[in-house]
Amino acid sequence: MAVPQEISPGTGLHQERLYGWGMTSPSVAEVADPTALEQLSELVVGAGPRGVIARGLGRSYGDPAQNGGGRVVRTTSLNKILNIDIERGIVVAQAGVSLHQLMGTMLPLGWFVPVTPGTRYVTVGGAIGADIHGKNHHSAGSFTQHVLAMDLLGADGQIRTLTPDTEPELFWATAGGMGLTGIVTQATIAFKKVETARIKADIWRAPDLDGVMAELAATDDKYPYTVAWIDCLSTGKNLGRSVLTCGDFAKLDELPAKVRREPRKFAPLSLGTVPPVPVSGLLNKMTGRVFNEMWFRKAPLRKEGVIQGVGAFFHPLDGIMEWNRVYGPAGFLQWQFVVPFGAEDTLRQIVERISAHGAPAALTVLKRFGAGNSGYLSFPTRGWTLALDFPTNTPGLAQLLDGLDEKVLEAGGRLYLAKDSRMRPELLDEMYPRLEAFRKLRAEIDPHQVFMSDQARRLHL
Repeated sequence: MAVPQEISPGTGLHQERLYGWGMTSPSVAEVADPTALEQLSELVVGAGPRGVIARGLGRSYGDPAQNGGGRVVRTTSLNKILNIDIERGIVVAQAGVSLHQLMGTMLPLGWFVPVTPGTRYVTVGGAIGADIHGKNHHSAGSFTQHVLAMDLLGADGQIRTLTPDTEPELFWATAGGMGLTGIVTQATIAFKKVETARIKADIWRAPDLDGVMAELAATDDKYPYTVAWIDCLSTGKNLGRSVLTCGDFAKLDELPAKVRREPRKFAPLSLGTVPPVPVSGLLNKMTGRVFNEMWFRKAPLRKEGVIQGVGAFFHPLDGIMEWNRVYGPAGFLQWQFVVPFGAEDTLRQIVERISAHGAPAALTVLKRFGAGNSGYLSFPTRGWTLALDFPTNTPGLAQLLDGLDEKVLEAGGRLYLAKDSRMRPELLDEMYPRLEAFRKLRAEIDPHQVFMSDQARRLHL
């Protein structure tokens, strides 16, 4: 068992109330912001009986980066890019470096991060811990598949270098392991070569759920990046009507002349900050239907070759700082699942139930996953993935999602741990068949469970 020790000055240990991006289930922990690896090691070894967990930019929706009554170490001050191989597009970066920082550095050099989720405000350590995915999973897999090596700080305070070849078990337990195998301190990442910092996108509508599934299935070999927004409040013949956005990085000669002068400029737009919203309930069944109607109608029937910036294409919500405040004090949760190809009837039944319930999901995204990887707890597996945001004060939400969890499980699917804030722990063993192997490995490398989080306690990880 780790015993509290004297900590070097400069770590800034203090009590802090933490919560995830969904602003639910806060807990108070002893928080530190180390600026050196030596401090980080001391903070781990001296964590005490409630253990320690790493935290990046706090974009996990639930509680995986919280540790009530224990210690949380923020890695955002360990944010140096240590080495760049411009010819090969290989970067060595500390764990606290954000994807935003990497894009700002590497895009002007002609390289883009191999995988990005819907926000660029994610750290390298968080990207590995959640094994993030994006619009290109069907073509490029998840983030950790592009990690050539990582340094992992263990419970003994020592750092070991992992690669998929030298220590495959610990490497793949860390990929998607939600920070429970140790703290990633740096990683070596292979980037994607691009000519410009602009996307050439095709945008079009699909009239219903069957239509969007058929359209997405036909795009796998045509576009490396594909996604569909779905209206989960529409009913009848309009059930699941959608807007598809598919594309790839534009070539230099495909850019308009005025943009061609600075083809790799990274300048995402900022539309301001959402002020604190004093009440919850602004997003409800009625306002959700209005929003969805407007969003669908504003999309073109079909428009090809639309040139968009990285921010507009990959991270539209990042242009609105603190956008999660729009849900008010009650907060919101994101529910994301994957079901295998062949389980389209399950996907349809889930959308029908959400529509019939009138649960106000405005930010609803459907994608196709390619094959999964060797990660013990990595989420993606070949199939359909749907992510939805729900206000937590939606009437009957808990019962609705409990029932939908069962539908996902019956179809052989799973829920995403990086988004979860309310899953029943008994479902986890069936959704993640390598969970017991993960627990066994974790017990071997960290027998006293030095690395611990609110989510790990809640789900018995």
